[in-house]
Amino acid sequence: MGSLSLSHSPDVAVLMVPFPLQGHLNQLLHLSRLISAHSVAVHYVGTTTHNRQARRRVHGWDPLSISNIIFHEFPSLHFQSPPPDPNAPIQFPSHLQPLFNASSSLRQPVTDLLRCLSATNRRVVIIYDSLMGSVIQDFVKFPNAESYTFHSVSAYTIFFFLWENLGRPFEIDEEILKKLPSLEGCFTPEFVKFVGDQHEYMGRNSGRIYNTCRVVESPFLELLEKPQISGNKKQWALGPFNPVITGSSDHQTRHKCLQWLDKQAQNSVILVAFGTTTTFSEKQIRELAIGLEKSKQRFIWVLREADGGDVLINGETVKKSTNVDGKLPKGFEERVKERGIIVRDWAPQLEILGHFATGGFMSHCGWNSCMESISMGVPIAAWPMHSDQPRNTILITEVLKIGIVVKDWARRDEIVEAEAVKNGVRRLMASEAGAEMRRRAAELGGAVRKAAAEGGLGRLELDSFISHITR
Repeated sequence: MGSLSLSHSPDVAVLMVPFPLQGHLNQLLHLSRLISAHSVAVHYVGTTTHNRQARRRVHGWDPLSISNIIFHEFPSLHFQSPPPDPNAPIQFPSHLQPLFNASSSLRQPVTDLLRCLSATNRRVVIIYDSLMGSVIQDFVKFPNAESYTFHSVSAYTIFFFLWENLGRPFEIDEEILKKLPSLEGCFTPEFVKFVGDQHEYMGRNSGRIYNTCRVVESPFLELLEKPQISGNKKQWALGPFNPVITGSSDHQTRHKCLQWLDKQAQNSVILVAFGTTTTFSEKQIRELAIGLEKSKQRFIWVLREADGGDVLINGETVKKSTNVDGKLPKGFEERVKERGIIVRDWAPQLEILGHFATGGFMSHCGWNSCMESISMGVPIAAWPMHSDQPRNTILITEVLKIGIVVKDWARRDEIVEAEAVKNGVRRLMASEAGAEMRRRAAELGGAVRKAAAEGGLGRLELDSFISHITR
């Protein structure tokens, strides 16, 4: 792997530079599949362990089966990898900051690869995560290279972030602003500085790419296109990046939770999963468990700790040292075994959301999870933790109206008690209002899938991006 493959058209090469966190690796790996389907060679770069993590956790297709996605594996980064702190005052995964800082040492290997690619291709197109600006900064030395910034968050969230940072350059509807949560508690000061340092390089790009689509976020994509924000550069909404799959994958290798889902009634199960950067305190795990039990609803609960900086060591998934199970109420699993299961390893979230039995999703509202849920037509019970999640929550619940709030960002320092968990689950899964949200989510999901299909608006936007980079 890693050696340069020249069997593809020595014409245009795409260099994909993801940020080494699961929610970012995943999106650009899925985008690699969409671009490679247009006979364009995609060079996906990262350390050996992060590339392996991205491939191992992707669902819906096999990255190693596509000959024109070439993985370039760099030596591991050196950084401290402290465990996550479930009791930290800010839920942001600050234990990963050493990894973020270390990622800047990829600048040299990326530049070396760029030199090779630019010597053998008419054009090199760099698609880089907005948090990797410093890593690709040397592309300006190669006259046939151009770069596109990928924003891994919703158009809604990135619009307000840029608009506020630019000093609110134009008026927008007061109503929208009233509901916008503050950024307080979303990030640590170290991370805010890191983002600022990376965004300094954005002025050199030729445009921006988003994992969203116009049927979901058209008003915010239009605001992002205003010259005060876009600087008159092009942008493309190419999402959903994830393949649209329904729970009918190969029976040989199906995860046991999918086999359990096969036996449940349509829309009867809520998936409870909080992404790869959330670690709950013991008290919060107990309250969540009691709330799920009291709700009397069917559930799949993915209960695991936040990823550390190294998810794999020597190719094997790192076993967590702390025992999540000890935090569950005594006898909990035995009591709920008829209607709920706990998954302690990596869960096939996309396939669970695509399954006919899944009717709701209790989620942290990370953008990957939101897009997967939207494209599968599943409504969300929102429980934001940090970063873009509080604002995604407002997009889901107030703008798109396909979800409810379980944890209000203004009360982020408080434990969500069992009663609130129970009420949230019941409201989404067993009420008229929940049924109405499910109907709206299904309608929006249908529109998204139609846009992504042959001849759909999203597909046409992808075609226009491909013709732009291969012009």
